[in-house]
Amino acid sequence: MVGAMPAAEALPREVTANGYGGGAKHLQLQLQLPAPQPKQQQPAEPECKWYEEDIDDDLKLCYALNSVLHRGASKYQEIALLDTKHFGKALIIDGKMQSTEMDEFIYHESLIHPPLLFHPNPKTVFIMGGGEGSAAREVLRHKTVQRVVMCDIDQEVVDFCRTYLTANREAFSSDKLCLIIKDARVELEKSSEKFDVIVGDLADPVEGGPCYQLYTKSFYEHIVKPKLNDHGIFVTQAGPAGVLTHKEVFSSIYNTLRHVFKYVQAYTAHVPSFADTWGWVMASDHPFDLNAQQLNERIKGRIVGELVYLSGESLISSTTLNKSVHQS
Repeated sequence: MVGAMPAAEALPREVTANGYGGGAKHLQLQLQLPAPQPKQQQPAEPECKWYEEDIDDDLKLCYALNSVLHRGASKYQEIALLDTKHFGKALIIDGKMQSTEMDEFIYHESLIHPPLLFHPNPKTVFIMGGGEGSAAREVLRHKTVQRVVMCDIDQEVVDFCRTYLTANREAFSSDKLCLIIKDARVELEKSSEKFDVIVGDLADPVEGGPCYQLYTKSFYEHIVKPKLNDHGIFVTQAGPAGVLTHKEVFSSIYNTLRHVFKYVQAYTAHVPSFADTWGWVMASDHPFDLNAQQLNERIKGRIVGELVYLSGESLISSTTLNKSVHQS
């Protein structure tokens, strides 16, 4: 964001507007101008502080702040909770915006409800990551769900979010939630349980990053798929999915899952605080064949409370991708 430009200094009387020195004629013209009146001093405006997020070498997003509510750090990552002027409270991990209270419902409704609605009777759910608790909160709104296992590697992030994200306190205290602090890959691999839905609420698969191995064909084929019950569905967040950004990870995640599951469905939504379109991908060996009316009936019958973002119609329309994204 471009900052305010400093006010230009007044031109000295002996210099013309084009920068050349003026003669007597110019001086006479200048003397005929009315003398500038002294300006009434304005009260100083309070300094506005900004949070900046690097998007690329030559691109940043800036968010005006009211205050920094809390900072913390674990052995894995740095954590901050900011109070932004436009989006309210914002959770930042390792300098990246994770969610804001103004629009996090778009991301989490899109991540959780499509796979649970397409499943005929979801009772057990495994969440990889999801330490802030919002994914578990949305899962627990489904009346059929009996058990939710949430596995996050970072105890400090979970404790931080449990303390400061008040919207998720009820989810954290639910008897249906089993919270495990461990590497999700290790926990899922050794688990004797199978699940109706497995959710990937993880950081993007940056090569060399901590989550990279949880997006590979080997992981999907040998660890995720064997832990799904019959009619089981896997869903993952899949990073930015805009015209200029979908090739970062979105396309590769979709194409990787196509090598493992018979039916793979990508869908997108615009998330204002991310300043981009975001993507998710569902995968199963059974087709996603419900129409908008059937989805609306399941929303009405299965989910406690009203969804803010998703409807049957909006979910179906979210699967229609623009030409450039579809082709890749």
